[in-house]
This record gives sequence, C-alpha cells and structure tokens, in this order.
Amino acid sequence: MTISFPEPTAPARSRTEVLVRYLDYYRAVVLAKVDGLTEAQLRGSILPSGWSPLELVKHLTYVELRWLEWGFEGAPVADPWGDHEGERWHVGDDEAAADLLAALQARGRVTAAIAHRHLLDDVGAPGERWDGAPPATLERCLLHVMQEYARHLGHLDVVRELLDGVTGES
Repeated sequence: MTISFPEPTAPARSRTEVLVRYLDYYRAVVLAKVDGLTEAQLRGSILPSGWSPLELVKHLTYVELRWLEWGFEGAPVADPWGDHEGERWHVGDDEAAADLLAALQARGRVTAAIAHRHLLDDVGAPGERWDGAPPATLERCLLHVMQEYARHLGHLDVVRELLDGVTGES
C-alpha cells in the first residue's frame, strides 16, 4: 500500500479528513517499514527494552481500539489491553504476522468510520477508558492516536535501519 504524505496544501473537505489522512499515512508507513522483514526480524528484538516490530504493530492496532472504539464510542471490548502481557507488549507464537498486519489495516477503516460519524468537538462516552475523568473529544482522541503513531514510527525507523540499513519513509 503506497500513500502520499498528506501535504498541508492539499485540499480537504474538513479537519476530520485531514486527521484521518495523516493517520492513514502513518499506518501505511508502519506497514511499509515492516514489509520485507523476515519472520525472525518481525518477532525478534534488537533493543534493550525487548519489543519487536510485530509487537509494535499489534500495539498500534490496540491504541486505535482503546482510544476510539472502546474509549470515544464506549463500545464494549472483551480485552482492550490485549496487546499487553503484564507491562510489556506481547504477540503470541500462535498469532500470524499476516493476521496482525491485516488487523492494523482493518482497524484503520474502523477509525476512519468513527471519525466520519462524529464531529471533532463531540465528547466521548463515559466509560472505563477514562478512569473516572471526563471523556475526551474526538479531536483529542485522534490527535493522541496520531502522536502515538509518530512516536512509534520514529522508533521503527531506527529499528529498521539497525536491522538492514533501510531508511526513508517507505
């Protein structure tokens, strides 16, 4: 999947469209960054903290789930922290890389649908996600998810360069 950077001068119908474009872009770059890695590289870690590229992919999928479907919309979710085992990100041996990559893409479609169903100023549903605090607006949820992508994509950039020297946004 190739997607162009959402240039600030590109016409957009709304701020929501702009935010969704950025999220789509970041998600596509994450997928491009892990493309071409071997199964061992996807599941292994070269970092002292121990996370793997596949764990990062699963984490980003759950970030979107937690902030938008479970958090903002207040939908029931069986295991909103399913990307964690204790304090660490986790991917089980029985979880196929292709399935986790497809799940990230599918989650992006859910995020876009949620974003387009609501106004950016809409306040989320009360629920567990907020730990008793007032729910965030859709705009704040989308911006939080965007900063998660930007931060973790930087991490993935470095990991990919250390693994095989690949640099750049694709």
